[in-house]
Amino acid sequence: MSAFSEAALEKKLCELSNSQQSVQTLSLWLIHHRKHSKTIVNVWISELKKAQVPRKLTFLYLANDVIQNSKKKGPEFTQDFAPVIVDAFKHVSREGEDGCKKQLGRVLSIWQERGVYETSLIDQLSQVLYGEKKAKKRSYEQIRPDDDDFASQSSPAEPPQTAELIRALQELENAASGDSVLRQRISSLPAEVQDTSLLHRITDKESGDRLSRLVEEACMLLADYSGRLAAELDDRRQLTRTLTVFLQSQKDGLVQNEQKLEEYKRKLTRVTQVRKELRSRLSNLPGRIYNPSD
Repeated sequence: MSAFSEAALEKKLCELSNSQQSVQTLSLWLIHHRKHSKTIVNVWISELKKAQVPRKLTFLYLANDVIQNSKKKGPEFTQDFAPVIVDAFKHVSREGEDGCKKQLGRVLSIWQERGVYETSLIDQLSQVLYGEKKAKKRSYEQIRPDDDDFASQSSPAEPPQTAELIRALQELENAASGDSVLRQRISSLPAEVQDTSLLHRITDKESGDRLSRLVEEACMLLADYSGRLAAELDDRRQLTRTLTVFLQSQKDGLVQNEQKLEEYKRKLTRVTQVRKELRSRLSNLPGRIYNPSD
């Protein structure tokens, strides 16, 4: 793990991409250096405002990953991001790409449901995104996946576009659960790093230092993969909600089209009857012989 410095952090933020692996790798590095959390947050907000428009949302994804995955180690990042996060939301929602408010709303709903921040701060963030309208915290019964009323509780106002679904499904093709190379690396970890009963094999400082390095590398490898799997789980849950909304919108559209079809069938029947009656009347009128093709 490389040493911390502001210059190193600025370089890593400049190299940050919107890939899941890039975000989570930098997140792990930041969490490792959490004793510098105040400096990290100050540099983060400064670089966010200087970042190109397509990259601004990625900075928020990074903050989200750090805030959520650092909680078990300490409250430093949760506390230090709090004073700047409202300003960050304002900046990204104003300067970011079209559609970024929807993604910010997703982050906000996760923080709200997991109790990451106090209600007062959640309300401020909600006001940034939605104006005076405040997001309502949902109960477990409202958000659990097997809830009969699931779709109505979690559906957005607009059904997702087909392109959005395709993009989400394509992103899952490269998800952590499909990383066979990394799974092979994990399965190939030596037994010594996974079984404390084997520590008696250490007979000198050199072998102890060697095992210590292996254990540290294994911890980082497993922490990184665990973080990626957790993020994938969130993505799959979100996709499940999105698909539920999409399927409901298709069912609604099917019902509407069936009603329209019946309506136009009735209209066709009436028009056909009018045509039949009209031809009958015209055939009985004096004058030239009526030709239907006229």
